[in-house]
Amino acid sequence: GDVIHRMLTATQYIAPLMANFNPSYSRNSTVQYLDNGTVFVVQWDKVYLQGKEHMGSFTFQAALHRSGRIVFGYKEIPVPVLQISASQHPVKAGLSDAFMVLNPSPDVPESRRRTIYEYHRVELDTSRISSLSAVEFTPLPTCLQHRSCETCLSSELTFNCSWCHVLQRCC
Repeated sequence: GDVIHRMLTATQYIAPLMANFNPSYSRNSTVQYLDNGTVFVVQWDKVYLQGKEHMGSFTFQAALHRSGRIVFGYKEIPVPVLQISASQHPVKAGLSDAFMVLNPSPDVPESRRRTIYEYHRVELDTSRISSLSAVEFTPLPTCLQHRSCETCLSSELTFNCSWCHVLQRCC
């Protein structure tokens, strides 16, 4: 994609394994998804690393549950992830989120400067990713889980929850 797309994908991702994969290398390579309303699953099946096809095929998936739980499943990891070269593409696994702000450029009044702020990242230890393994992320409780003013104000979370009467929600 364009520069903005590449900058955002460097900071906004849910990645069971990010590397220079080439899904078009083999007719048997697929990237499939399933959404049944309670879980959204993306599976990379028999995908190969670009230019390193001799290393073997990789099969893994990410499952995003409606509850906020995320599971990375690794069925086939033919080589240690630490042996995958990052020279053509970053190699990482984990979660990251960011946002972009458009600010007026001081030099050219009609243009805007894009700034991307990464505010949270969870990196997996890639040395621990292996065949037939999995990683599960479970969401921490937040004020948003409270559905009434009473439960919101009596919450013992460390966020100092307060009830918004306009939105009718805890924040």
